Formats: sequence, C-alpha cells, structure tokens
Amino acid sequence: MKRLLNTLYVTTEGASLKKDGENVVAEIEGEERSRVPFHMLGAVVAFGAIYLSPPLIQACAAAGITIVLLERHGRFRARVEGPTTGNVLLRRAQYRASDIPEDVIRGLIMGKTVNQRAVLMRALRDYGDDMAPEHRDALAAATDRLAKIARRVGHGDETADSLRGLEGDAARLYYSVFDNLLRAPDPEIRFDGRTRRPPRDPVNAVLSFLYTLLVHDCSSAAESIGLDPAVGFLHRDRPGRPSLALDLMEELRPIFADRLALSLFNRRQLRARDFEVRDGGSVMMRDEARKTVLTAWQERKREERLHPFLQERVPFGLVPYLQAQLLSRHLRGDLDAYPPWFWK
Repeated sequence: MKRLLNTLYVTTEGASLKKDGENVVAEIEGEERSRVPFHMLGAVVAFGAIYLSPPLIQACAAAGITIVLLERHGRFRARVEGPTTGNVLLRRAQYRASDIPEDVIRGLIMGKTVNQRAVLMRALRDYGDDMAPEHRDALAAATDRLAKIARRVGHGDETADSLRGLEGDAARLYYSVFDNLLRAPDPEIRFDGRTRRPPRDPVNAVLSFLYTLLVHDCSSAAESIGLDPAVGFLHRDRPGRPSLALDLMEELRPIFADRLALSLFNRRQLRARDFEVRDGGSVMMRDEARKTVLTAWQERKREERLHPFLQERVPFGLVPYLQAQLLSRHLRGDLDAYPPWFWK
C-alpha cells in the first residue's frame, strides 16, 4: 500500500479497506497497516482481490473519492464514482489540448529519447570493454546523436510534425544499434530492425509481447484517472487505437520493455529453442517462454526506483498511473508542463 499524488494504491491481494470515522483503514489479516483521512485522498486504486466494505464505498462516493478496480496484472475493470465528478472537465481539457499538442508531445519525446540514450549508455558502461571497436564506436556515436535530438526537442520552437519527425529519427538511430546490446550465444538471437506484424525474429517477438503488456497498463492508467485513452497527442487519433495509451508508453518502453528483453536474452533465460517459426516467417514464443517473460514482467513491476518528479521511491508498476496523473494535472493547469519519467 502506498499513497502518492493523493491516491491510495493497494497492491497486496487479500487486503481489506474499511471506513473508520473519517478515515480509510487498510488491514491485512486483521492487522491495521495504514490509515488515511478522507480529506487527504482523491482516489483509491485497488489491484486484484481487495475487499472494500459497503460503508467505505458509500463514504468515498459522498466525498468525491474515486475508487478504481483493476485486475492483479493491472487491466482496468471498473471505476466507482459519486454523482459529482470532474472527469468531464478533464476530458474536455484533454480534447482541447490535443488540438494544440506540442507541449505534451515535447515532454513525451524528451522522456523517450533520454531513456533510449540511458539504455545505450548503460550497455557501454557494462559491456563496452568486451565489444568490438566498431560496435563500441557506433554506440558512442548514437548516444551523442540522441543527446543532440533531446536538446532540439527541449528548445520549445518545434511544431508537432517536426517533433514527430525527431521522435522517428531517434527511434531509427536507437534500433540501428540495438543488436550491439545483445550478448546471447545463439546466432538466431539477433536484431536486424524492428518488425511488428508479424515479428520476424525472437527479439522482435519478445519486444512486441512486452509492448502489448505495457500499452495495456497505460490504457488502464488513463482509464483510472478519467482520461480518454483513444485521444492522444503524439499518436494521431484513429478508430480503435488507444492513442493516449501509446503516448504514455513511449517514454517508458526503453526501460520497462527493451531493458527487460535484453536481460532475458543476455542472462540466457531465453534461448533460440524457446521460439518457433510459423508459416510466412513469423516467429512466436513457445508457451514456456511466454511464462518466463510474464514472470519477469511481474517481478520488474515490483522493483522500486526514485521518481524524478515526486522524489519518492515507487514501484515500476505504478509509474504509468503516476504519469497519467501528472498529465491530468498539466491538462487542468496545475502544472506548467508535463514532467516526463527519466530512468536513472
């Protein structure tokens, strides 16, 4: 259980939330673990099998405290609200901002580019001495170029289309050297470029699977705050596409997904035998490999890092929800700019 940005996050399955006077009381196996006054809360987010007493639900509705119910893995299920809610105002602000999206796009691309550079710099630090000189030089040149792109993004005089162009340049540069980060012994574990539908090699198969998990978490985060997951800023609106969830994912995937995929291959938790080539050349994970990735994903979400804006240690799994909250505060005018999440 953790309280961040006036939201109580309950992630321990089997916990009970009850009303005691003007407080929310969290108990585990009958023992009180947390007590938070209603006036200090704006929302309660419950992951998995969490008991909420009927008096607590009624009290939260009366106090304007939103209750969000998520599956254990973070998939959005329901939101319980009283008769008065600010979601319509938040969504109207979101729709207005999407027509002039430069401010939000700038923060998203800044976070993504800086995090991509951090992944490459970590590889240089950890494996640089063992790399072929040409690979080491390519990584060093890519980190320098990504730094220049980040500076251009931060200048504040780019249009939405030019910012999208910079994001594309950074992605092409990043993926062009991604193969140099792989230390797997199997010759089949190589990365020749990003392929999506279908993935053409084991690395792309794992990346696509992890990106799918991450976009589901980001969509749940947007829903839990009351944002419209279909209306984005960096990604243009398209029927059936969760554009805002894809936006929120961009700054997180170099760390949440790319580094996890690299760890699984480099630590030899995934080998070439864990994949199968199907008709048409698509490469898919076998069932046991998928279980390995899911287990590693859940373990990664429990790891804690210092949030650069909040200056508080938080689990990786809560970061999409915190970023959605920070975005909503920017849209409401409480923050001058959207603060991206930087990995350190």
